Amino acid sequence: MPQPDVMPPRRIAERELTAPVQLCLPDGRLNTEAVGWSRTPLVNTDGIAARRGGGTRAPYAWGRNKRWEYWGVTTPTHLIALTVSSIDYAGVHSLWVFDRATGAEIAVDAVVPLARDVELPGTLGAGPARARAKVKGGLLRIDVEEADGGTRLRASAPRLELDVVAERPEGRSLADHEAMAVVVPWSNRLFQYTVKDVDRPARGSVTIDGERQEVPAGESWAVLDHGRGRWPYDVRWNWSAASGYVDDTDGRHRIGVQLGAKWTDGTGSTENALTVDGRVHKISEELAWEYSADDWLRPWRIRGERVDATFTPFHVKSSATQLGIVATSARQCFGHYSGWIADDEGTRRSIEGLLGWAEDVRNRW
Repeated sequence: MPQPDVMPPRRIAERELTAPVQLCLPDGRLNTEAVGWSRTPLVNTDGIAARRGGGTRAPYAWGRNKRWEYWGVTTPTHLIALTVSSIDYAGVHSLWVFDRATGAEIAVDAVVPLARDVELPGTLGAGPARARAKVKGGLLRIDVEEADGGTRLRASAPRLELDVVAERPEGRSLADHEAMAVVVPWSNRLFQYTVKDVDRPARGSVTIDGERQEVPAGESWAVLDHGRGRWPYDVRWNWSAASGYVDDTDGRHRIGVQLGAKWTDGTGSTENALTVDGRVHKISEELAWEYSADDWLRPWRIRGERVDATFTPFHVKSSATQLGIVATSARQCFGHYSGWIADDEGTRRSIEGLLGWAEDVRNRW
């Protein structure tokens, strides 16, 4: 049955940022001028600490700093995900590949004390993201760096090799490429900046047990979740994303779906948006999510004034971590979307058949 805590949709007022701004004040607290959303990455997040003590400017922040790059890739044959992250007291990295035909999956996970051998740029695009970690049977290596026309994702682990380029269409630079970016404030000490870039055409290859599989251009998509912030200890979220081409009444369009809930509730910010042919249409609503925690494969529904989406899963990726006071429980469901999302002009854009995911996550970190 649906989640018992489903909240009705609610409009909110959000401010669009149009000029570069610092996320943090000199003392490490939130710069309120950064609260809002933008179409391009205008927020400088260098003030989020990268070392114990949070630097001399924010000694209270160590342990609350969370920095990550997550990439999800969908292809006609495989689902792929990689993560490079630092949560101050640990680096948490992963590489995961799922074969859609056979149902076989390979997951390589690593937790590195004090986030050793992790490199993450202070601000999006300011440098590469890299991780090295010992895992069973060998070494996990992840390298994410900007390349001509896109972002190159490379990873290797026992049994796996990945080399994929997430393209920026029309040859756009990072500064000109539109993606939903938003600052979410819980308080002046706890806040998050996220960039969700959900409709990046992907190409390249994934090699499994020595057998190379193409990530075919025109049929594959990459989604970025870039995060920099300081988080509460106990938090829960929903996230859904999907990408692809949709044939609508006015032609064929490149569509990106980006929806979320719970973690932003009550903050005055949302991460909800629709991308149509590279243009971001912000949805300033807290949406209602309905799904069953007793049967994750039952259809999910996400709705509001500008959204009526049904998500039908075909696979559930479950994960759980218990490391003392650090605990994670996650259900990431992969499947297809149907329904519509309205753009800024009120046109209902079909999302029929888009491949993507929806997830329920609780972190105590």
